[in-house]
Amino acid sequence: MQLEIKTVSKQYHKGAWGVQDVSLCLTPGVVGLLGPNGAGKTTLMNMLATITRPSRGQILWNGIDISQKPDDLRRVLGYLPQDFGVYPHLSAGEFLRYLAAIKGLDRRTTETRIEALLAVVGLTAVAKRPLGSYSGGMKQRVGIAQALLNDPQLLIVDEPTVGLDPEERNRFRQLIADLAGDRIIILSTHIVGDIEASATEIAILSQGRLRQHTTPEVLLRAVEGRVWEWVVPAADMPQVRQRHLVSSAIRRSDGVHVRLVSARPPAAAASPVSPTLEDAYLGSLHIEQREGNDRAVSSPLQAVTL
Repeated sequence: MQLEIKTVSKQYHKGAWGVQDVSLCLTPGVVGLLGPNGAGKTTLMNMLATITRPSRGQILWNGIDISQKPDDLRRVLGYLPQDFGVYPHLSAGEFLRYLAAIKGLDRRTTETRIEALLAVVGLTAVAKRPLGSYSGGMKQRVGIAQALLNDPQLLIVDEPTVGLDPEERNRFRQLIADLAGDRIIILSTHIVGDIEASATEIAILSQGRLRQHTTPEVLLRAVEGRVWEWVVPAADMPQVRQRHLVSSAIRRSDGVHVRLVSARPPAAAASPVSPTLEDAYLGSLHIEQREGNDRAVSSPLQAVTL
């Protein structure tokens, strides 16, 4: 199976562009779609889910243009949008049966799938409770269950962990990792940790354009030897943030432990550390901001000095 996005653009009213000239070719695996808020991730997801059409370009599912024949994709599509709503007075089982009927599943298949999916997302024990009594994380698990009702070949998940507590976030990440296999999973987020353990590919959007499409390993190699840990007094932090690309800062008894990306040591006391995907992602965005938006997508990250 293959999902091909060919120079896709989406223009809104008054001439504003949501995305511009995005091209991707995806095969089974987990693709982490990363980008800051407003980067165009949700716009792209809506086009892939056949909710809206591109202004330019094509989206092909196994060679078929989904703008011309959307039902070919819809039959094998699972989608969890960012703002997933539930009917609060229905139980999880009732809600999933309702959505299964909309998707055209027969009764026997529906009951088998619902029983299995409630177990997968850890909701069997509370399946008869009204959804209005569920926590945010539990509702998100119902959301992923409904997206999997038709055993989709393409699963699109948009900002799934916003507002979840750490335990629920970890549970959701593990669920996505377990689902990877013979399907294409597109996980759109601005939280790098959501895809760090499961993504086989990374696509970075910024200001509506695709900046990188590569593997996590390539992104990590790009900042190898350029990540440092440095302990600084709390009073110095504003100056440190102004001069350096800081990926994290943790206050401890001996000062603030700063993690930053730099081609050279920020100070003699700074120690080199192994990079994380968060470091590589922030470094990539920093390069974009510094060099402008006219760099070719295929240009290697290693060619740019931080």
